[in-house]
Amino acid sequence: MSEEKPTIAFILSLIGGIFILLGGGMMSMMGSYGFGGMMNGYWGYGGMMGGYGLGWGYGPGFGMMRGYGYGEMFGLTGVLFGVVVVVAALMLYNNPVDHVKWGMMIVIFSVLSIFGSAMAGFGIGLILGLIGGILALTWKPPTTEKKQPIRSTKASHF
Repeated sequence: MSEEKPTIAFILSLIGGIFILLGGGMMSMMGSYGFGGMMNGYWGYGGMMGGYGLGWGYGPGFGMMRGYGYGEMFGLTGVLFGVVVVVAALMLYNNPVDHVKWGMMIVIFSVLSIFGSAMAGFGIGLILGLIGGILALTWKPPTTEKKQPIRSTKASHF
């Protein structure tokens, strides 16, 4: 007897988690070389919160997120969020009874990946994670019909 599983929610969440994981890894690697990404800008000139400076991940820049280690820190949180989304997707597939719990984790950590993964897994990870998590939340397990015993129409004799 095969059990119905939220396969589409699983696939979308898994792919979204992989993109978030890759975005976090890329941000972590690039941050160690001073490319800081969204928070530092290219070589420290500009960026969302980069300010002006040499941009080697340290230096005298004027932005909020300047300083050694911020690129790596945000990248590692992106990796962590990606791992959580991937594990939640696997748990959703292996334990579909708890689809609401795993769907909530997928949605929450996909949204949180905005802060740790390069544009939330290049934007694709966020979108796929949200869609997969919402599908997991709204998934309805199949109902099994219980067969009633067939009752005889004949009168029983004692």
